Amino acid sequence: MTDDEGEDDTPKDRPPDPPSVNDRPESPSLEKRVSKPGRHVGDRYVRIVRPTGSGLRGHGGRWVATEETMERTGRLGRAWDATLRFLIGKRLETEAEGEERVSVATGLPILASDNISSSAYATEEAMRILVLAGVAALSLTMPIAIAVVFVLAIVILSESRVIWAYPNGGGSYLVARENHGVIAGLVAASALLIDYVLTVAVSTAAGVAAISSFVPELHDYRVVAGLVLIALLVIGNLRGVREAGLLFAAPTYAYMIAMYGLVGFGLFRIATGDMPAPAAPPNPFPSEGTAPLTLLLVLRAFASGSVGLTGSEAVANGVPSFRRPERKNAVITLVLMGTIFSTIFLAITYLTTTIGIQPDLNEQETVNSMMTRAIVGAGTPFYYAVQVTTAIILLLAANTGFTGFPRLASVLANDRFMPRHFADVGSRLAFNFGIIVLALLAGLILTAFGGSVTNLVPLYTIGVFLAFTLSQSGLVRRWRRLRNRGWRVSMVINIFGTVVTGTVLLVVAYTKFLYGAWMVLVLIPLITALLYSCRLRS
Repeated sequence: MTDDEGEDDTPKDRPPDPPSVNDRPESPSLEKRVSKPGRHVGDRYVRIVRPTGSGLRGHGGRWVATEETMERTGRLGRAWDATLRFLIGKRLETEAEGEERVSVATGLPILASDNISSSAYATEEAMRILVLAGVAALSLTMPIAIAVVFVLAIVILSESRVIWAYPNGGGSYLVARENHGVIAGLVAASALLIDYVLTVAVSTAAGVAAISSFVPELHDYRVVAGLVLIALLVIGNLRGVREAGLLFAAPTYAYMIAMYGLVGFGLFRIATGDMPAPAAPPNPFPSEGTAPLTLLLVLRAFASGSVGLTGSEAVANGVPSFRRPERKNAVITLVLMGTIFSTIFLAITYLTTTIGIQPDLNEQETVNSMMTRAIVGAGTPFYYAVQVTTAIILLLAANTGFTGFPRLASVLANDRFMPRHFADVGSRLAFNFGIIVLALLAGLILTAFGGSVTNLVPLYTIGVFLAFTLSQSGLVRRWRRLRNRGWRVSMVINIFGTVVTGTVLLVVAYTKFLYGAWMVLVLIPLITALLYSCRLRS
């Protein structure tokens, strides 16, 4: 400790200065006050000794740590610090959190890429179920797509109410907990945590499938490729929210430009009578079908196509990530997300069914790849542009999980429902512990299901629709209790949203139960009990 101030003459009978923040009992001062008698009787000098050269510096009336404090000692420690700086960048001060927030332009690729990218495989997943009843049943793909978009519109309208009512994030968890109780909140949180893990696994598997469509040799190594890509996403997210958004913005917008260009050209060819010839799948389904066309099969196809609704809750959960005004920017992002997904999804469905594209039995080539081959030709620069941008956005769609899971886990940790490590931020102000745990869980599931999108999809969407239903019904109770301005309109919107999302939840759970949905339905109460037990032990 060294002196950085001279001696202050403070007479003994002078009223004491008001205590500073550092003098309060709950926040002890780092300053040391040394007093000694003066020359005259009754005089007293006070020397204020402040910590300098100790790895701390004054900032706005507080002491903050410097880089010197964080530096590791020893050759191995310094090498580790250098590696971290190279991979994730220099440490950020806590005050830099405001600069790490995102605008609508960067928030769209961060929080909406999951929903937008699902337009690349939602049509195919519905078709893979319908084709079991024969090629003729594929004509029902378009009505199912319209039904999915209708449900999405209701969800977006309902989620906008969540954003305005709960601008501090937390989404369905906070809404359900405040209006239905702790257990309901933990059920919603458990459902969302599972859904975020599946988002990473499914998006990564779909991205690898898009690449293997024009690099068939990769098909046998899709699990390894998926794990490598998850590791790259971990590094990108450890660098912080803002840098992740800047990194992912260009590929997201490139995908949108490529897809709008493709569907525009495809619609032009159809309108001018130049109907593209359908590209044949490498391994076609039997033309006569292997199952009867029943209402249950149609509902199952709708449930599979509903993967296009996933990711729409991420914007409401990540409102604090936006710049001011947070709520307005979040709502704009939500509406843009729904509009972009709906137009691309409906256009892809129309083109595939009109041209006569059929899904591949072994998932060796995607429906989007075959549609692109039919419209612009295989091996053309446009074909590769569409496939590469599709692959990249599907990989980056996993970033929605990396944004939502750690933030929700931090909220739960602050409420003492998860270990406190989930609330700690790293050197780049990211929730490092949550990011790493998410990557490990997603990698485990990806490996267990062989990197197959079709095998993973039955587990998907149940969690998100359960969370939707709990949050919408919770808002109904909130509007009825508060009765603030416009409460009747808001209550009608959320009642309708509860009915729609609840119905879809029942359809998805019933039709996918034997195909893997039972695992999610078992895991949700188990995780809920685990979260609750953390609170009891704390």
